[in-house]
Amino acid sequence: ATANVVLHTGAKPVFVDVNASDFNISVENIKRAINDRTKVIMPVDIGGMPVDYTSIMELVNSPAMKNHFKPVNREQEKLGRIMVLSDSAHSFGAKYQSKPIGSQADAHVFSFHAVKNLTTAEGGAIALNFPSPFSNEEIYNYLCIITLHGQTKDALSKTQPGAWRYDIIEPGYKCNMMDLQAAIGLVELERYDNDTLIRRKEICENYNSAFSKYGWANTPVFRTNEKESSYHLYMLRINSCTEEQRDKIIQEISKEQVAVNVHFLPLAMLKAYKKRGYSIDDYPVCYKNYACEISLPVYYALTNDQINTVVKAVVQSVEKTL
Repeated sequence: ATANVVLHTGAKPVFVDVNASDFNISVENIKRAINDRTKVIMPVDIGGMPVDYTSIMELVNSPAMKNHFKPVNREQEKLGRIMVLSDSAHSFGAKYQSKPIGSQADAHVFSFHAVKNLTTAEGGAIALNFPSPFSNEEIYNYLCIITLHGQTKDALSKTQPGAWRYDIIEPGYKCNMMDLQAAIGLVELERYDNDTLIRRKEICENYNSAFSKYGWANTPVFRTNEKESSYHLYMLRINSCTEEQRDKIIQEISKEQVAVNVHFLPLAMLKAYKKRGYSIDDYPVCYKNYACEISLPVYYALTNDQINTVVKAVVQSVEKTL
């Protein structure tokens, strides 16, 4: 989704490799990839673990990068630097420097899809933090219009006495959140911090405790001095494991009636991007992380007994395969 929207605008997505320590984008690789055509950096909080926002924002605000920036429209001139648009689809509820994710980049986009920590069945949210002279309220109002066919009034507004008349200011899209979805989201919000997030954290910590005794297990980091994950995914890496061995391990796990996943197939391995000239050979760390990764079940109703079943299936399958 992150790269597709770039193509939809007519721009060219430029990929860079990730950190060896986690699945997040490498700031050093970002720095090397920037040129005078770079307009936006789109980091992704993979699995719910925030990227290094301080370093990214310091990079785009540095005098050297600002001087290198070449705006091609009025909005880019106003910003005067590369925009940082965060794909925070996984990180709703995560924290960076003790603040909830949503205030670190120029804009954050969250997903409330059915498999996310907080769901409205479909949909999402945008958090706006553009600096002066931008008005985030004006941007919000524009987004409300453009996501409703470009219409200046929603259905409720038009039901008010004498308020039927509206205008279409430009051809927009139909991607507004329905009231029914919002109602689901309000219920989810009420229990998110004090219930949902706590249980997800417990599940991930139980996994880490169980796998820490095995030398082949590279367990994910969920908390550092600077940031804390939303515990969206449990992305276990198997040390010294090839892609073929990983796939065999997954097959063995499935025989124990345990469903696991892989997050994610790298974009450079997908047909839509391979035919556009991208090659996974250019992103060796990304491939290495992908080739040995298995995502284990994490959901609110997962019981401790089920966690033990998952752990047992993974351990048996890894030790049988390697």
